Amino acid sequence: MKKILVIHTGGTIAMTQTEESGVEPGLHNPLSHWSRIANQIAEIVTSDFLHLPSPHITPEHMLSLHEHMLEKLSEDTYDGVVITHGTDTLEETAYALDLFHDKDLPVVVTGAMRSSNEISADGPQNFLAAVRTAASDKARGIGVLVVLNDEIHSAKNVTKTHSSNIATFQSPQYGPLGFVTNNEIFIHHYPASREHFSPVHMNKKVLLLKMAAGMDAALLSPLLDQPLDGIIIEAFGQGNIPPTIVPLLEGSIAKQVPVVLVSRCHSGVVQATYSYEGGGYQLKQKGVIFTNGLNGQKARLKLLAALDEKRPLEAIRDCFENIE
Repeated sequence: MKKILVIHTGGTIAMTQTEESGVEPGLHNPLSHWSRIANQIAEIVTSDFLHLPSPHITPEHMLSLHEHMLEKLSEDTYDGVVITHGTDTLEETAYALDLFHDKDLPVVVTGAMRSSNEISADGPQNFLAAVRTAASDKARGIGVLVVLNDEIHSAKNVTKTHSSNIATFQSPQYGPLGFVTNNEIFIHHYPASREHFSPVHMNKKVLLLKMAAGMDAALLSPLLDQPLDGIIIEAFGQGNIPPTIVPLLEGSIAKQVPVVLVSRCHSGVVQATYSYEGGGYQLKQKGVIFTNGLNGQKARLKLLAALDEKRPLEAIRDCFENIE
């Protein structure tokens, strides 16, 4: 029988709903019951690492989680890892772990949209599907996976698309890598590439800024005047911004601050297409770094990791522009 390490970090999957105070963490993790059932799938070894709602999770927590996982893996032989996590920032933790994880061992992140005592709670099924996936040889060597609602997604492409629906986790443009059905897992395609970073802190100052029509440069100027290590811009469409913002970015680029461009659209990539003021072609000429489909929150994590490794500017550009 396979042996699976289960690391709990908190979130709705480990919470209960009360009439007095809503959904909240309790003293007892409701997944302990389902861990006993999961032992029919694989031998389960549990580690309670954190007990936090996911909006409280930071990039430093993500790095510490990876270090904790490596420590546990060094103590015994495991066939896979399952991490339970709140859904609000689940995609970010999963992607950070994907950047840090350089082994073939399956690592699966899961969560729940409904607390454990709600009708039709999805946590137990998500947890059992995650254990099945982590125990499968089919999940080896394809990076960190996210499993919810019987779908298997790549950490790089998955995102939370709905505030409450249990089918919230989708991979726009790419689709899931596979699915779980009748106690089996099926993988029908694989990630095109994997990357590896070895940061030690994940605490650089990187600003994530989403563009909107007619943004006032005077409001943004104090933000961009801060001692920033990097900037992520969520641009319109294929990579365009209001012309009033261009001089602010020019000032950051002149200081050798990496400015990374993503689209605020769910699908597609940014490209040097439009040459008008603030258009992608002009931004490319000015030294803005383009991405190949990452969303803003994941681009921020990747830039944090690259900066922590002290990669030079052109190496940072390369890891965003030349990786599929």
